[in-house]
Amino acid sequence: MTNKISKTYKGPKYPTEAQGKIPAFYSYEEEANFWDTHSFTEFEDELKDVDIVFELNKPREETLVLRVQKGLKEKLARVARKKGLNVSSLSRIWLMEKLQSA
Repeated sequence: MTNKISKTYKGPKYPTEAQGKIPAFYSYEEEANFWDTHSFTEFEDELKDVDIVFELNKPREETLVLRVQKGLKEKLARVARKKGLNVSSLSRIWLMEKLQSA
């Protein structure tokens, strides 16, 4: 099972282009300042409707509390960091892999 998580920034490239009444921005900070002083409702006439899909047939998530020794958790955290995952995701992947081979 392969699980890759990209650490690449996926936000806008600067400078951005103006979009209707929304100006071009030359930095993240400039854009943040703009949105700190404006509401998206000022641009409602420019918004587009989108379709939202809910997948209600997906299995429900369950929580499992697992107590481990501090050293084991630290080692797991180091491995997870190297793989670009959090401890929970890495643990879930390894559990699924082990169960598939059982």
